[in-house]
This record gives sequence, C-alpha cells and structure tokens, in this order.
Amino acid sequence: MSHEYFNPVRSVCGAGALSSLPQVLADLGARRALLVTFPEARSLGLVRRVEQLLGAQLAGVIDDVKPNPDVAELRDVYDDFWRGGGQAAEAIVAVGGGSAIDTAKALMVATASGRFDEMVAALAAGRGFQPAQARTLVAVPTTAGTGSEVTPWATIWDRGAQKKYSLHLPQTWPRAALIDAELMLSLPASVTLQSGLDALSHALESIWNVHANPVSDTFAVAAVHEVLDTLPRLMRRLDDLALRDRMATAALKAGLAFSNTRTALAHSISYEMTLRHGLPHGIACSFSLPMVLQRATGQRGDRDAVLERALGPLDAAPRRLAAFIEGLGVKTRFADYGVGDLEAEAMVAHALTGARGRNFIGQALEAAA
Repeated sequence: MSHEYFNPVRSVCGAGALSSLPQVLADLGARRALLVTFPEARSLGLVRRVEQLLGAQLAGVIDDVKPNPDVAELRDVYDDFWRGGGQAAEAIVAVGGGSAIDTAKALMVATASGRFDEMVAALAAGRGFQPAQARTLVAVPTTAGTGSEVTPWATIWDRGAQKKYSLHLPQTWPRAALIDAELMLSLPASVTLQSGLDALSHALESIWNVHANPVSDTFAVAAVHEVLDTLPRLMRRLDDLALRDRMATAALKAGLAFSNTRTALAHSISYEMTLRHGLPHGIACSFSLPMVLQRATGQRGDRDAVLERALGPLDAAPRRLAAFIEGLGVKTRFADYGVGDLEAEAMVAHALTGARGRNFIGQALEAAA
C-alpha cells in the first residue's frame, strides 16, 4: 500500500541550539519577533538570553503563560495582539513547554474579526477557519515530551464548559524548532517525568494507530527504545546534559511520529482525566498505556509486529510496560485515581467515540462490543 509522510519543520538540535535563533529568524525573513514564554523564564534567565540574542529585533514579551492555556486566559492576550494588527512582530518565538507553544499557535493566526471568541466559536462547532493573517512560529521547547514543536496542533481548554478544543490549521505548523537540551537542565523531577511519559505515549499512540506508516513507525520505535532506556537514568541524574539531550531527541522523534498519525485512545482518555480528575497531562495520557496496549494486541498483525519491535514479545509486554511506569512512581489503574469500574468503562467507551479514539486500531471492535 502507498503511504505519505509530511513534516515541514526545520529542526536545529544540540546543546546551544538557542544561539542559532537570530540566523533562523533571518532565514525566515522575520525582522521582528514576539517572545511567548512562561512566568519562571525570567528568573531562569531565559528571557534575558533571548533579549541578548535578538536585541532590537525583539518586539515584546508575553511571559505569563500558565499550564494548559484556558480560553479565559487567552482571550485578552489574543485580542490585544491582533487589535494592534499584530504588526509589531512578523514572527513569534515560543520558549517553554507545550503550554507556551500552544499559546503561540493560538496567537499566530488571526480571525477575520481579530477576536479570540470567533476562533473559539469555530473550534466549538468543529470547523476550522481561514486565518485573515498568520505569523511565523519558531518553537523552542524547554521540556522533552510534548512534541508540539514539530506538529500543527494546539490544545485549548475551556474549563468553564468542561471542554477542550484542538486547533490545527496548515498555518499552525512551526517553521523551525530549536531543540536545546541545555534549556532543560533546570526542569524539576516532576516535569521531567511527566514530559518523558508524554513522549512515550506519543510514540506508542502512533503505532497502534490507523494512520501509521513505515516512516512514522521508524521514528516511533526509536523513540520508545530511547525513552525506556533513558528516562529512569535521567530521573536519578537530572543534571546530566547527555541524558537530557537523549530525552530531547527521543521526544523529537515521538513528535515526528505522531505529527503524521495524531494520537489515539490513551490521549482521548486523558482529556477527561485532566478535566474531571485534575491529572497532569503527562500522567493522564500514560497511566492507561498498559491497558490500551492489551486492547491493541492482536487487532492487526502489522501493528503487532511494530509493537514487538518497540516493546519485545507481546504476551508479557503490558505487564512489562506497567512495571516500567510504576517503577517511576506512576500508578497504572483507574482505581488509583479514584475512578471506579463503571466510570472507567464509560470513560473508555466515550473516549473511543472521540476524534483521537477513532484513530485507535481496535476502535471498531471496541465500539461494537
């Protein structure tokens, strides 16, 4: 069967990659750039480093991005940016984890009215929109896990309505990603763990996926091997730059894998676990991996073969995967998070009907059960 793989993001990798930012912006024809980052970036010296690199090219700084950007927090920032026409910056530089990069993706595309509520209405109706304007995005991840730097997707949360929206347009692909492990040395253990398990989830979700192809499989299998080997050692040596670099590379490969397949059942389950039970995303999308693996095994011979390349013999793979995750201090049963059997069954059934759940190779059989 024919297959297609596409990823337009230029990736610059290695310790010190941030220093290439001025040249990358010049190559993209961007004379002025807005920095979007998280509050701690100032105390960590990241804002100062970007200011020194860009000088007069830096058009402004938004440094109050909170985890899991919510519509209530994004509205004023978006409206202020586009009310001025967004003319002050031809590019946006996002420095941070998935939340900073997701915020930048929301900011980079203008609705016809220039108002954020128009975007939310389109997303809530399940339709895209044609941006009236768009800005160039350079993504600089400070965590090794989200893969957002090489995908077009952004998650926008509406906690008031207990919903989450997925923004994805041709214009929301980053043009470049700077993968610099030096920026990850200050990550605390909790964020290191959550982001690392997020990367593992991205890799596995791209394998048990109806959109998988040989190229995405190559990235995914390599990412699984690197996460399984590196993450436990990194958790014991958080200041090891070589291990940070390996995890950054693993997360990048996982991102390159699911940039073409999207995620599947485990992520579909995660959204409810985050909204209703408050689990951090990396935990919410990884605790169910052993259960989802068990459901995926035996559904398709070609997928079994790739899963075996990633995880070894499949008869005991769910047990081994659960032991790996639990060895990192993360429980792998719904009951561990206060979710009873009936609620768990209903949650999985509902997750299978979602856009990500429909990507799961066992979706048709599960939905019919």
